[in-house]
Amino acid sequence: MTELTPRAKNLALLLLAMTQFVIVIDASIVNIALPSIGRALSFSQADLSWVVNAYTLTFGGFLLLGGRLADLMGRRRMFIVGLLLFSVASLVGGLAQSEPWLLAARAVQGMGGAIVSPAALSIITTTFADGEERNRAFGVWGAVAGAGGAAGVLLGGVLTSGLNWRWVLFVNVPIGLLCAFLAPRVLLESRAEMQKRSFDVPGAITVTAGLSLLVYALVDAVNVGWGSAATLTKIAGALILLVLFVAIEMRQRAPLMPLSIFRLRTLRGADTVALLIGMSLFSMFFFVSLYMQQVLHYSALKAGVSYLPLAFGIILSAGAASAGVTRFGFKPVLLTGLLFVAGGLFWFSRVPTTGGSFAADVLGPSLLAAIGLGLSFVPVTIAAVTGTRPHEAGLASGLVNTAQQVGGALGLAILATVANSRTKDLMHAGGHDLAFALTKGFERAFLVGTGFALIGALLTIVMISSRDSRSHSESARQGQPAAAASPTA
Repeated sequence: MTELTPRAKNLALLLLAMTQFVIVIDASIVNIALPSIGRALSFSQADLSWVVNAYTLTFGGFLLLGGRLADLMGRRRMFIVGLLLFSVASLVGGLAQSEPWLLAARAVQGMGGAIVSPAALSIITTTFADGEERNRAFGVWGAVAGAGGAAGVLLGGVLTSGLNWRWVLFVNVPIGLLCAFLAPRVLLESRAEMQKRSFDVPGAITVTAGLSLLVYALVDAVNVGWGSAATLTKIAGALILLVLFVAIEMRQRAPLMPLSIFRLRTLRGADTVALLIGMSLFSMFFFVSLYMQQVLHYSALKAGVSYLPLAFGIILSAGAASAGVTRFGFKPVLLTGLLFVAGGLFWFSRVPTTGGSFAADVLGPSLLAAIGLGLSFVPVTIAAVTGTRPHEAGLASGLVNTAQQVGGALGLAILATVANSRTKDLMHAGGHDLAFALTKGFERAFLVGTGFALIGALLTIVMISSRDSRSHSESARQGQPAAAASPTA
């Protein structure tokens, strides 16, 4: 592959980061617009959450397939295909005249995002030299991806208030088309070097169906109940499909996901910790938004603007994380980040039931969580691709993305059930107003989220190789590629 100049690499990173920003914010940008969408298209209150969930479902379900397609068919090619699919679906969604129309467009948007995101991440892995250069690139990537959730809420509030809800979808179209136009001029093509380019169709069908059904079960658990027969049946069906996928992969000559990739201890640990990062952090945006709007009675725009300190905190901490990984290794930085996350969530669990304010009760824990997110997201991504071979870049990228998305869906399902159960119990007991009961529910959810972050910190210590972390740091400081990761180090 032709070597890019430093300027060309910076342009490539700018393009990739801008694309990832659009993909990430699309999971949260519609949150503020949901009431307007519900009124315009006559959604029921129960069905309104599927405007978000339809995107999350296909994004999480197709990530692994998207990563492997990038490796086999060309990373730049699939990056462009995914962008075009995402842009067209955004246009169609913005023009929606009915509930099924919008939900179908959101699902296709998620599919496009699932193709773009692992392709972009694997392009970073193959474009930037292993070590300090790649760490800096991942720092930019982490800042953009981490801040996207907060920025999405802000941008959604601005567009919905200033124009109308359709613009939260229309805004993607010119950006997506511009990025697709620039991609052949800025990015180099790369693909896995393999003697035989066969595609594992049975594996693709079973893993995509299994992951989609699992994400569907988790996001719908909020509506039908975590312990309901419907939820348990869907989870059982998803597990059967995923077990069948593993059985198929063990027999395939050219599997979609070579199970040998799990020989890497650090990759296994990073994906497990990424799951817990998703479980602890992704739902934070959901509950903080509800607290500001339902308890502090903020408008949609004011709630969106209140996320600015969180977004800037993530950007700054992600930059610090990339330098920290080069100096100390990814393991100490990741552990520090998870402890900050736990501290921020625990502080959120102390929000007062009456007399709360943004300055006293939201700003401080938001900044702690922002530092933790930046210090967690960057090193866990670096760890997840450490020691992988070039032809495994898309697969490794898809795996860590999938772990975070499934973790986010699982965490939201669990924490929403915890919060709702606490709120309902207090309301049934009587003697409390709704704001008090809601706040007590949020407190309980944040406390459980704290536990997820602490488990993630413990698993970082146990599952991620200190030798790999030190080796990566030493090689980065010396400007050399890191040595191959040890399977059991």
